[in-house]
Amino acid sequence: MSAKIISLANQKGGVGKTSSAINLAASLAILEYKTLLVDADPQANATSGTGFDPNAITTSIYECLVGEKEAKDIVLKTETPNLFLIPAHLDLVGAEIELINHPNREKVMKGVLNKLKDDYDFIIIDCSPSLGLITVNALAASDSVLIPVQCEYFALEGLGKLLNTIKIVQNRINPELEIEGILLTMFDMRLRLSNQVKEEVEKHFQELVFETIIHRNTRISEAPSAGKPVIMYEAQSKGALHYMQLAREILQLNGKTEISQEDKIINLEDNE
Repeated sequence: MSAKIISLANQKGGVGKTSSAINLAASLAILEYKTLLVDADPQANATSGTGFDPNAITTSIYECLVGEKEAKDIVLKTETPNLFLIPAHLDLVGAEIELINHPNREKVMKGVLNKLKDDYDFIIIDCSPSLGLITVNALAASDSVLIPVQCEYFALEGLGKLLNTIKIVQNRINPELEIEGILLTMFDMRLRLSNQVKEEVEKHFQELVFETIIHRNTRISEAPSAGKPVIMYEAQSKGALHYMQLAREILQLNGKTEISQEDKIINLEDNE
């Protein structure tokens, strides 16, 4: 068993990146795939969103990147079965500066996570909303990148820059890196703008766009304040069902399972 490592990246903030990282990881875990969520964002929202206080975290991904700790020694068990976390805290901001003179600075995270690959089915990395050295490290360590795009004005702004960074990483550092898919988030079927953005993204990126769409859902917004993924907060909410469906779609794309008829029905109902 060797984990598939998927980064969630978009340098534009507010696109549902951390929500998607937490909830995808939790959904894979609920489907009985042992999953590690890596918080690689100094804001530490994936850490607080899974029930840990970042201010109380003494060892994080930062200590692993600067060589003070082994990753296996700082993994935390979350309340969600099969879901584990490597936390972040604000010190991560300093890691970029400390790594600058490292001889292999783009591949430090790869070295950290490679030691854990055999312990998990999936490793999901929540990247910071920037294209700095930590995000490049995450992309260098990953098998694929999932790009959340919100169905709002300026959705495609900055996407070109991100795709350019991915191309540079593919050419220079990690030729194996693939795009797992583009995930439409914050979709509101009542708004003409949401539908226009959906059409535009699908027209530009075609088969790269996931069939699953994450609709606006208050439960997704409320769950982090309870320190839980939405599936643990309210399992029957639309938000929980959509992320579960995304997990199943990713499993299917990776040859691990089939999307059930029941999930297809959920999708059809949501698009009516």
